[in-house]
Formats: sequence, structure tokens, C-alpha cells
Amino acid sequence: MVALPPDPTLDEVRIALAAAVPAHAGFDGWGPDALARAAEEVGVDRDIASLAFAGGAVDMIDAWFGAVDLAMADALPTATLASMKIRDRIAALVMARIAAVAPHRDALRRALAILAMPANLGRGMQLGWRAADAMWRLAGDTATDYNHYSKRAILSGVYGGTLLVMLDDETADLAETRGFLDRRIDGIMRFERGKAQLLARRDHMPSLSRFIGRLRYPAV
Repeated sequence: MVALPPDPTLDEVRIALAAAVPAHAGFDGWGPDALARAAEEVGVDRDIASLAFAGGAVDMIDAWFGAVDLAMADALPTATLASMKIRDRIAALVMARIAAVAPHRDALRRALAILAMPANLGRGMQLGWRAADAMWRLAGDTATDYNHYSKRAILSGVYGGTLLVMLDDETADLAETRGFLDRRIDGIMRFERGKAQLLARRDHMPSLSRFIGRLRYPAV
């Protein structure tokens, strides 16, 4: 549980409640009852808690996923990730997120159902993108070209699929979830290697524009 300082700001209240609400949202849903129980647990006035999450359920889910970002970073500091290959970094980061949400599967089911509502689809996509961006940044990605976007789009899909597998995974140590993630990452790595080979071959292919230019302006 996150300890609150004296006279906390609304941001500090959100951070503290974000870690407490999921334990109640699985039973009470992402609504006032869960928020009130979390506020009592953390030691926050109910009215202040309501003010902190004036946007309702989606704001509470957003804050929880933000807390998952922090838990992931704490579980895998930069020094630990630096010793891994990029594939292993991504796998470890995804599993760190899974470990953070796995104790609250019912709350996650309810959260995903809320984000799947037509009015919330855009926000849900933003949260998925944010999670992928956080993972790639921790993994050391510095791409600024189209790869920046393609990497995050692909990882967002992988992470979302892995979450869904985890929800029904009853194997020891989430072995089924880990197996699914490994297969997905292996597929991505094969795709990336194939793409790199294709681009390398393309760089050595004759350029039609250069050929036409030579016809028009032959070398003297």
C-alpha cells in the first residue's frame, strides 16, 4: 500500500488509491462502493476520493494501469534489463506487468469490459499504447522513425493477448501464459529478421529512378 504524506495533493491521493481500488473492484465493480472501501483503507475522506476520480470508472482504471507501470519499473531496474537480450527484456517486462495484475483478475475482467464499451474504446487504445511505450522505453528503445510506432502497435497487441490468456490460466506459475507470450515474441522476432533481410536485399536492388536518370542524362 502506498503511504500518504500529510496534507496530500490530489495526484498523491490518486496514486495511493490506485493501488488499493483493484482489491475491491473485483467484488464491487469499478464504482463508488469500491472507491469508498479503498478510501477507508488508505485513510482518505470519501469526498476527496470522489474528487480525485471525478471521471469515474475509466479514471480509476487509468490510475491502476499507471500503478502497474510503476510496479513494472520497480521489478526490473535498468541495471537488470541491461544484462538481457532485447527479446528477454520485452518478455520480462510483459511478465512483470502480468504479475502486477494477476492477483486482481476479477477486477481486470471488469476493467477490460468497461474499456471495451464503444464510448471508452479510444481511451482503452490509449492505455494499451501507453503500456507498450513504457515497456519499450524501459527496454532501451530509442527509435524515432516508423519503427517507433510499429514496435508499440505490435507489442500492444501481444500484451493485450497475453492478458486475456492469463485471465483463464490455472497452470502453476502461469506456465500457459508464459508459453503463449514466448510463442508470440518468437513470431515477432522471425518477422523482424525477415523484414531486415528484405530491406537489405532492397538496398542492393537496381534503382529504376537512377536507371531512367542515366538514360536521360548519360554520363559524359
